[in-house]
Amino acid sequence: MILEIRQIRKSFGGREVLHGTSFQVTSGRAMGFLGRNGAGKSTTFRCLMQVFRQDSGEFLLDGRPFDPGKHRVGYMPEERGMYGKVTLKDQLMYFAQLKGASRKAAEQDAMHWLTYFGLEEFRNQNLETLSKGNQQKVQIAQAFLCDPDIIILDEPFSGLDPVNAQVFKTSIREMVSRGKLLIFSSHQMAYVEEMCDDITLIDKGTVLLTGSLEEIRTEEGRNRFFIECRPEAAERIADAAVKAGIFISRLDNQIFTENREDALKGLLGRSFSDILSCGVWRPSLQDIFIKEAGEDSHEA
Repeated sequence: MILEIRQIRKSFGGREVLHGTSFQVTSGRAMGFLGRNGAGKSTTFRCLMQVFRQDSGEFLLDGRPFDPGKHRVGYMPEERGMYGKVTLKDQLMYFAQLKGASRKAAEQDAMHWLTYFGLEEFRNQNLETLSKGNQQKVQIAQAFLCDPDIIILDEPFSGLDPVNAQVFKTSIREMVSRGKLLIFSSHQMAYVEEMCDDITLIDKGTVLLTGSLEEIRTEEGRNRFFIECRPEAAERIADAAVKAGIFISRLDNQIFTENREDALKGLLGRSFSDILSCGVWRPSLQDIFIKEAGEDSHEA
């Protein structure tokens, strides 16, 4: 399946918050929708799920208008929409039955995901009695009920500690391996970088870039070679590069060059003990986002 987001525009109170948002999501490839808080991620998802209508643009699934009511969709909104005074098991069963499951199937599915996320012992407790992290896991479990074909998760890592985040990462990988169409938004770049095949970067309602994460990192790296050296040796190695006629640029104790062969011959052989690492430079998402959105993007 291919989900296309085409030229979505949305305004509130006369202020446009989405400026022609366009990208596509392919099943079997995790898409990370990345941007700082307020960038337009949740608004895009709400338009997609018809929580409210976009002003213009369209959502297409395999070339046809997308109606979430006609497909098996698992959706986790950023704001928790579950019931604090209802037990975990009862409300997961309720949501499964809303999606068309029989009572027996709903009970089996609810218990499967409660067990998967380590919540089985809390099945008869009300949601409000759980920690924030466990409440988030219940919210995620709700999105996985009834084996959805399309999974849309808005800031799913919020409130998860490292152990629970790892369990959730495993669930994402399993869903993607089964060919699900999966997109999740986040302002936490490390999770997106680790989990996603494709990325879309959005800032202030405008898509900055979209595509394969590996291809984007390769393109942004511009085939540059880096040498990371001991801080105290950086100046000396840089001087050696200049004397050898190797064009370089520097960032703290990292030296970058487009001439890999000269770098290896001219620098590594002379100062091997001062070299910590070297290789083809592949910028991080943090590097890419700062480049695309500006220096104030480090909080994204």
